[in-house]
This record gives sequence, C-alpha cells and structure tokens, in this order.
Amino acid sequence: MSENQKRILEMLAEKKISVDEAYRLLSALKTGADSSEGSDAGASRDSRPKYLRVTVQPGSGQEASEQVQRVNIRVPVSLIRSGMKFASLVPPEARDKVTGALHEKGIDFDVRNLKPEDLETIIEALDDLEVDVANGREVVKVFVEK
Repeated sequence: MSENQKRILEMLAEKKISVDEAYRLLSALKTGADSSEGSDAGASRDSRPKYLRVTVQPGSGQEASEQVQRVNIRVPVSLIRSGMKFASLVPPEARDKVTGALHEKGIDFDVRNLKPEDLETIIEALDDLEVDVANGREVVKVFVEK
C-alpha cells in the first residue's frame, strides 16, 4: 500500500472526507499509476467513463443520530448506450408526444433529433462533468467514474 493510499484511508477514518471522495481519490491514484505504467492505447481505452454516479449525503449540519436517507446511484454508461439504441425502436407518434410534453413543461428539446452519434459526444463530455450542490441539509454530487 502506498503512502498516498494510507493518507486517503486515514482521512476517511477521521471523517475528513466521505466514502465517495475516498473512492474517487483511490481510483485517481490507480488510474495515474496505470497510465504511467501501461501503454497509451490501454490507458485511453480504460479512461472512458464507465458509470454515471449520483450521490446524496447528509450535510455538515445533520446529526449522526437523525434518520437521514442516503442516495447512491451508479448507472453503467453501457446501459445509457443501450437505452439510446432502444429509443430508436420507439414509433414516431410516441416521439412526437414526448417532444410535445417536454415543450409543455418549457423544455425546448426535440427527441427526434437525438442520434446515437450524439450520445457518444454526450458521454465524452460527461468525462469533465462534476456537479456538487451543498445546501447545509444535504450534499448532492453528480459525476462519472472510470
């Protein structure tokens, strides 16, 4: 075990970082070690996003004794890709209804314009995605894992 790994685990034990943050740090250490040791081709293949993660944790103001629900969702990117392929089987009338419903809610998005090629661009963009929202009651994080 490296010194960096020990430090991350110590910070986790001292509750200075969350389990998700520790996981991400350990993954980043592993990815850095793999890319410095492996070939460029292997590193680029392994660096593609594998999961979309959404977590909700109690904020710093929450007491440990309170009954707080936690959310930890990990969606495989391959499932998102499969869903996109499945969406191509949806009849045009249904797509029109979905687009109409989105417009009624104020969302200017046409489902008919979404193509499988666009999904790959979106997935590549997810690699840079990290959303953190903290309001005192809870902390919400959305990010991708490799």
